[in-house]
Amino acid sequence: MTARSRVCVLLFGAMALGGTAVSIRLVDIAATSGLVLTNTFGGHEKKTYILETTGNGAAIFDYDGDGANDILIANGTTLEGPGKGPPRTVQLYHNNGTGKFTNVSREAGFAAEGWAQGVCVGDYNNDGKPDLLVTYYGYNRLYKNLGDGKFDDVTAEARLPVTGVRYGAGCTFFDYDRDGWLDLFVSNYVALDLANTPKPGENPFCEWKGLSVMCGPRGLPLGYNILYHNNRDGTFSDVSERAGILKPGGRYGLGVVAADFDNDGWPDIYVACDQTPSLLYHNQHDGTFVERGVEAGVAYNFDGQLQAGMGVGVADYDGDGLLDIAKTNFSGDLPSLFKNEDGKFFTDVSQQAGLSANLLLGWGVAFIDLDDDGWKDLVMANGHVYPEVDRANVGDRYRQKTLVYRNLGNGKFADITAQAGPALETPRPARGLAVGDVDGDGRPEIVIVNMNTTPSLLKNRGPRQNFLSVTLEGTKSNRSAIGARVTVQVAARRQIDEVMSGGSFYSQNDMTLYFGLGRASSVNRLEVRWPSGAVQEWKEIPANQRLLITEGSSKLGQPQGRR
Repeated sequence: MTARSRVCVLLFGAMALGGTAVSIRLVDIAATSGLVLTNTFGGHEKKTYILETTGNGAAIFDYDGDGANDILIANGTTLEGPGKGPPRTVQLYHNNGTGKFTNVSREAGFAAEGWAQGVCVGDYNNDGKPDLLVTYYGYNRLYKNLGDGKFDDVTAEARLPVTGVRYGAGCTFFDYDRDGWLDLFVSNYVALDLANTPKPGENPFCEWKGLSVMCGPRGLPLGYNILYHNNRDGTFSDVSERAGILKPGGRYGLGVVAADFDNDGWPDIYVACDQTPSLLYHNQHDGTFVERGVEAGVAYNFDGQLQAGMGVGVADYDGDGLLDIAKTNFSGDLPSLFKNEDGKFFTDVSQQAGLSANLLLGWGVAFIDLDDDGWKDLVMANGHVYPEVDRANVGDRYRQKTLVYRNLGNGKFADITAQAGPALETPRPARGLAVGDVDGDGRPEIVIVNMNTTPSLLKNRGPRQNFLSVTLEGTKSNRSAIGARVTVQVAARRQIDEVMSGGSFYSQNDMTLYFGLGRASSVNRLEVRWPSGAVQEWKEIPANQRLLITEGSSKLGQPQGRR
């Protein structure tokens, strides 16, 4: 290639990416950061039951209040049960303040072994310490943060079920009735009874592309979602029926997130469902919900076809002041991008937006502004459910590439995976994905849970632009400020984001909100709309700060413990 040809290629590439060169360079720093424990989840070479395929999620949160985000990774077991090898408890990594981690799982009180699935974070008792729900096949576990570096399993004390068997999946803490106390929503995948579940190849639902594989979810009994109301005394009550959660019937529910999709100040719920229509529960402000996924256009794809939804990400990707939805799907299908048109109706614009090039099996998904330009990019973790595909000529591989789509700011995305750094050159058997700043530099990292191997921690070493990060603390609202809406305005451009629990696939992003500002040296206006209904505003805030805002206080503080 001549020098002139190379210049032409570079110029064309820059034009294709909206006129600027790719400034994202992701490297995997998991091993050097101390994220070295192997995930355990079912068989390596073969999956006999669907239980072995869904894997786990991750959470990024500051559990000990030292100002440095820690990492929790849910962990599973095998059909043979506890045995030799790596610890099969939940894996909690403590951050030493510089992004280096030490496993403190046992010291923190995580001793239970089992089929852990998802994780969500929320201060359910408003004591200023973030608590955890970890979903399981069996029964879920609520871990109360004791504030001394330890957690206590208070599931029974909180009157959550500790008997029976459910396939707990995604979860989210949210204050659906705006009483200042966090409630809890949990999706359930299938009503799985291993003793009565067919083996690979035993019926048509146990075959895929000519391979004998684990059965399901089609052909297996449906799961039912659950809503627990916070009684404000440390206990919860199941209000699923009277709140309208059970009215749509059963689903194969997986990823869950609660957010205010219609800008009415009340949180709604979206559930990504596998081989059944996905759900959008609209909050009716009276303690009840009405499901309107079909009417809203988010139950099926653009062609009216059923999908196998896995993970869900939420952000205002096009800057119109409304929260949109990204959803990952099964192999052979493109990811969904539901553009929020007016708060009531969505359009699946996945093809027009440029997401049709990769038809991988998607799991974790998040909107994240990787180049600080003020437009949320997309990152998606992928990996197949059938290890058997590696031994057959079916056009799929078990380990699949992680995808990065750059937001061009015009409603379209460009696949920059091949140009976005060495971390994306390695295919993974990925499941959960969470984003958050773990080294205190104001730029979020990406944690990926990889089935039956070590996790990934992707750091962006590309050039920086200006930013602002905002951590919120409620007083009249719930202490976690879940449901709070932040608006950042620079000149005529407005960005919005919302504090959310759960999301992605079985995972929890850092609740600090990150705003890329490009070359702007200040924010002209910052507004916080609290779940209580209160609204606060500040003007002319210098860029490149990490702010801590407490409801009702006019002071813009700094998160403690950070450099």
